[in-house]
Amino acid sequence: MTFNFDTPVNRSHSDSIRWDRYAGDDVIPLWVADMDFQSPPCVMEALAKRVQDGVFGYTHAPDNLRSSIASYLAEHYLWKVDPDWIVILPSVVSGLYTAVRQLTNPMEHILVPQPVYHHLRLACVEGPLAYTEIPLALEHDRWVLPWQALDQFHQTNTKLALLCNPQNPGGTVYTKSELLQFAELCEARDILICSDEIHAGLVLDQQCRHTPIASLDQRISMRTVTLMSLNKVFNFPGIGLAWAVAENPRLRAAMQTDLHRTIAEPGLMAYTATMTALRDGEEWRQSLLQYLRGNRDYVAKRIETMSPLTLAKTEASYLAWIDCRALKCADPHALFLSFGLALSPGAQFNAPQFVRLNFGTQRALLAQAMDRMALALASIKR
Repeated sequence: MTFNFDTPVNRSHSDSIRWDRYAGDDVIPLWVADMDFQSPPCVMEALAKRVQDGVFGYTHAPDNLRSSIASYLAEHYLWKVDPDWIVILPSVVSGLYTAVRQLTNPMEHILVPQPVYHHLRLACVEGPLAYTEIPLALEHDRWVLPWQALDQFHQTNTKLALLCNPQNPGGTVYTKSELLQFAELCEARDILICSDEIHAGLVLDQQCRHTPIASLDQRISMRTVTLMSLNKVFNFPGIGLAWAVAENPRLRAAMQTDLHRTIAEPGLMAYTATMTALRDGEEWRQSLLQYLRGNRDYVAKRIETMSPLTLAKTEASYLAWIDCRALKCADPHALFLSFGLALSPGAQFNAPQFVRLNFGTQRALLAQAMDRMALALASIKR
């Protein structure tokens, strides 16, 4: 089947967070991380069929959901997971907050990469729990943790280390050897791991392969909670669900603590969408990846002509982490917004001299966005 990702999708009346913030203004919104593509036809057909049933009562996870997830993980990541290790959650974000809250106590300390998806940091702030940010370094055009210096960030009361792989916002896919260095530190210091791997299915670089950190060996698995979802990959975050994988029964019980209390179970549409994507979505996903590679390469080529902006290699996701430090502009986000281009401000990731651009959109709109970025830069150089 052929899928056309160039077809414009009008989201102006869809209650979209991303599009509604600038409704009525001449602004191209490339900030919040969802895509401007329709979900796979198989998912839309399954949802339509479910709606035709006309009954939307209380529901539970399908009996084969966990086994279907386990089969998917084995097929795509060569990771053998017992279905009983899987805890169904409404979102990865709820899983992050649960992990921080339930795997630590108020006197303990957490390690957090920086920059990183802001909810990893906010989960610590709202704990409230003490945390130390581990600054990422640019090595060989990839944003990576300072592997040789990781131990210097550890404290005697460090209990939990948060990881984001593939990395958001940097787009790095960590290698097995890199993950082993991280895991070995955690094992040596008896630190638990919570790994946000929601972008696992969006690896763009064909020389890269996503490796769940818990799949490295059983010792690592027993100290790890892995958070995953198909919401980003198949573009249904508004109705999706997530899951935690925890081989260790104690960690698994901790991740179940808030269910039915402060965290609701997913809705029936989430079950329908996820089950369908697991079973029938792969052809669409492969076509999506091909289109996103083209968008990534287009953005990279345009940035090359926009000195002094730089862009490191984006190995995964549909997010470009643009370095504006050499621009010597106090607020790059405000500059681009003044020219009608809304990006995620780097300040959200504790890196105010960067911006994050969502290239999960039609290429024609992306071209307009890059033209506006060029105009913004030209205004500074005049």
